[in-house]
Amino acid sequence: MRLGIHTSIAGALENAAHEAYKLGANTFQIFSSSPRQWKASVPSVPGIAAFQRAREKYELAPLVIHDNYLINLASAHENVRALSVEAFRGELTRAIAIGADYLVAHPGNYKGATVEQGILSFIEGVAQAAAGLKFEKLMLLVENTVGAGAQLGSRFEELHVIREYGAKMTGLPIGFCLDTCHLLASGYDVATPEGLKKTVAEADRLLGLDHVPVMHANDSKGTLSSHIDRHANIGEGYIGLEGFRRILAHPRLRSKAFILETPVDQPGDDRRNLDTLKSLCPKSRTTTIKSS
Repeated sequence: MRLGIHTSIAGALENAAHEAYKLGANTFQIFSSSPRQWKASVPSVPGIAAFQRAREKYELAPLVIHDNYLINLASAHENVRALSVEAFRGELTRAIAIGADYLVAHPGNYKGATVEQGILSFIEGVAQAAAGLKFEKLMLLVENTVGAGAQLGSRFEELHVIREYGAKMTGLPIGFCLDTCHLLASGYDVATPEGLKKTVAEADRLLGLDHVPVMHANDSKGTLSSHIDRHANIGEGYIGLEGFRRILAHPRLRSKAFILETPVDQPGDDRRNLDTLKSLCPKSRTTTIKSS
């Protein structure tokens, strides 16, 4: 199985790969620039080359990039949308240059508009940002949300529409990244056997599980349908150890890349969460994961 974690590019892009390997991961996620600033620059050619050598050395795949937290392509405010389109084009450009497999993006917040207008704004924003770019292997993954306020993407039906029309309007391959915390908080009961079975079946029907290559593995501090986006350490939230054991063992989910975005409140929390995730996997499928 591919089990990984979000790591930092602080100091140098390649540091994220070194950190992932030291923690025992075989896949990872990064920000390609500061997640809370509009402006960003493309990493240097030597920096990208060093990063790619480290990835190859440690057999880290796939590489997932998460987009900037400020980006809101669904915004009803023109100035925010303009800034978001420019910033998202930068995300796409850097992801292509770095050689990422996937770029994860939140669909945004449509406050002041309708759901339908928000979905259309998101798709049009992606199309504007992607115009003229050659994507090669890069795929956009739209992430599900907890559905707080006017957030898009908490329901599979909304995600389905985004992919159906987005694939036609943008020319960019589109799939999904499902976050376990967001699933529970938005009303999909992945913590119980029957709830997980129902959620997987619904995801397959509306999204197609082949279009879900990546899952964010996060326990939830919020209860079922709480619409609270607060990640917890694995086993310390409302999904729990047995919930994650079932998720990782599910025959339709084993092929996904599971990437942790859990909190690091104490030194070593990142390694402990990854080790916990490994311990919950079917033993015969975790032997390829390296550890320092």
